[in-house]
Amino acid sequence: MTSYQTIARPAAEEFVERRSRFIGTVRPVKTEEEAIAFIEEMRSKYWDATHNVYAYSLREGNIRRYSDDGEPQGTAGVPTLDVLQKSGVTDAAVVVTRYFGGVLLGAGGLVRAYSHAASLALQAGTILTMQLCKTANLVCDYNQYGRVSALIPECGGVIEDAQFTDCVEIAFHMAEENLPALSRRLADATCGQVEAQVTGERFVAVSGA
Repeated sequence: MTSYQTIARPAAEEFVERRSRFIGTVRPVKTEEEAIAFIEEMRSKYWDATHNVYAYSLREGNIRRYSDDGEPQGTAGVPTLDVLQKSGVTDAAVVVTRYFGGVLLGAGGLVRAYSHAASLALQAGTILTMQLCKTANLVCDYNQYGRVSALIPECGGVIEDAQFTDCVEIAFHMAEENLPALSRRLADATCGQVEAQVTGERFVAVSGA
């Protein structure tokens, strides 16, 4: 996997449907323990609610879980999880809290309401695209710094840090497929004196934040 989508930040949105109050809350999570802790936190916060329906999706172990929490089977947890899956979002958990308003919504109405609450929560949390990038660094002279530091973003990289001592050390990240072009342009610009050294890799937010 070279990219995935997740949630940028915790968020919540609510609406009222035929006197029932629905509160959709989303949070980025990395593990099942984090997801469960979040669910328990929402259950504690909304202890007096009629239902606290949840769904979460994790990259680690490709885990998908949901609960109707007392709503008719298939009308709450599954639609909530379906919103996560159709949006491509993972490493995220959603809890949809319902305060019953005295009017039955029917199976179709429940599916629409829980789906809508989950969608509102995801929109509020902002869907974020994460891309697997190589981390790298290079060392150059001060008279090379201006051109070298311009080449990195020109080739699609992002400078993370620069240390100025007797020379300049630049740390950056970029997509792996852009590294060959950077290497060629660095060689041309510095007569082969400067080379980028890959130090590792990690997922980096590239859009949506």
